[in-house]
Amino acid sequence: MLLLLLLAASYALWIRWICRRCRADGARFGRTQSSGGLRALLVTAHPDDECMFFAPTIIELVKSEASVHLLCLSSGNYYGQGPLRQKELVESAAVLGIPASRVTVADREELPDDPRAKWSISLASSLILKHITAQSIDVVLTFDGRGVSGHANHIAVHQALSYLASSGKIPDGCHVLALCSISMFRKYLSVLELPVSWLFPSDFCFVIGMEEHKQAKKAMRCHRSQLLWFRHLYLIFSRYMWVNTFRVVVQEKQVLKFY
Repeated sequence: MLLLLLLAASYALWIRWICRRCRADGARFGRTQSSGGLRALLVTAHPDDECMFFAPTIIELVKSEASVHLLCLSSGNYYGQGPLRQKELVESAAVLGIPASRVTVADREELPDDPRAKWSISLASSLILKHITAQSIDVVLTFDGRGVSGHANHIAVHQALSYLASSGKIPDGCHVLALCSISMFRKYLSVLELPVSWLFPSDFCFVIGMEEHKQAKKAMRCHRSQLLWFRHLYLIFSRYMWVNTFRVVVQEKQVLKFY
């Protein structure tokens, strides 16, 4: 029994140490640009993605005085609730620290909220690139190729950014980060999963504390139309409400040709 208590105490101290280390790294990340701070763009597929999967990143970037913009590529109209969900998105973003003026919803017929629909990667990538250039974005954050939950729309967002990166269309000085998808078991270990994330390779890690976790849950509760019983369990057990790890998406350098 004593050994179990010692192991539990050691694990808790390890989590606390990692939290401090990651939060310090996150603060430095948000101050990497010298003039005016970092300009970050979060690209999601649906209203509620921002708080379900990216809340720790948004909160830490806002705390570091980064300018965070949000581009959502659908209105979440699968059940005919698009206008309501857009309103909920603006409320959630405000709780996380993103003003309404920095929230954009691209409600296009070619990009429906539907896991069975094949999104237009050409349209999605052009909308994203337009936002990057218009807002002079330094870093873009989105899903990885597995889309965290495996949702086809999430994966399509990653494909759109991968296309921009692989074709050399991302402006110089702008970097793309993909949120790491993890196994179902790890996904629902809550903050206890943090040491596992620390041991697995990633390029950036964002972690929040208790007060910020309450903020993340408050943001999710703004999405009242989506708060089914299993979403309440998600708020309690999801690791993504505490920890975000990212990998850098490799970009192809543009080759200049002279004639």
